[in-house]
Amino acid sequence: MIYVVIGVLALAIILIIANVKIVPQSQARVLERLGAYSTTWNVGIHVKFPFIDRIANTVSLKETVLDFPPQPVITKDNVTMMIDTVIYFQITDPKLNTYGVENPLSALENLSATTLRNIIGDLELDQTLTSRDVINSKMRIILDEATDPWGIKVNRVEVKNIIPPEAIKEAMEKQMRAERERREAILIAEGKKQSAILVAEGQKQSMILEAEAHKEAAIQKAQGEAQAILEVQKAKAEGIRMIREAGADDSVIRLRSLEALEKVADGQATKLIIPSDIQNMAGLVSSIAETVRQ
Repeated sequence: MIYVVIGVLALAIILIIANVKIVPQSQARVLERLGAYSTTWNVGIHVKFPFIDRIANTVSLKETVLDFPPQPVITKDNVTMMIDTVIYFQITDPKLNTYGVENPLSALENLSATTLRNIIGDLELDQTLTSRDVINSKMRIILDEATDPWGIKVNRVEVKNIIPPEAIKEAMEKQMRAERERREAILIAEGKKQSAILVAEGQKQSMILEAEAHKEAAIQKAQGEAQAILEVQKAKAEGIRMIREAGADDSVIRLRSLEALEKVADGQATKLIIPSDIQNMAGLVSSIAETVRQ
């Protein structure tokens, strides 16, 4: 009898230990009682009834990354390419994730493939290659809305890689090469143009400076000649003034004229113009002699 009691107690202890469950952080467990949904266990210690309750599903509440293999898609202009996508999602409702769909990951992969084909089918090749942000945004919105009944929250969708056909790659490389050559030719032409402009500007500036120098030299020369003429005229005027102040009469003036005539005669001129009153020169000389004696 004692052994029976001990055996029953041991069996009870084993059953209690086996039905005590500890749920760790970032996990949730769906509990069924007699085949129907009972509750969802979150973080902590829980006890289930043996033979009545069972854990139907254990789910992770962490954000999960799914990297799907490349999917063949056809663009609006009938170009077939391979696109590789990455989906970041998180389970927000363990009950819906358990009972909402069979094999949620496979369902999410198929849904993302069909959604990607629909989006790319409305875009041409060039738009597909340059509109990754648009594709990511549209896919995230569509997938997030479609997976709500499955208890899944799609946080982000990224187009990982776009692989066009080899013929398209070659054509794109040729186009990029031609574009680089065109830009290089434009840069060379712009450089030559800028160089010619700078040379012309330098020549223009040099000519302007040279003209300014000639102008300044001519002005200085003209000013010097004008100043010399002015000084000569001042000297002549001063001589006339001094003669007048000395009380010289017409005899002195005629004598000065005779001296000037003498200087002219000493030159290389072959012709001389004699004043009309030369016959009066003797009288002029006599007058001057008398003036000197006085």
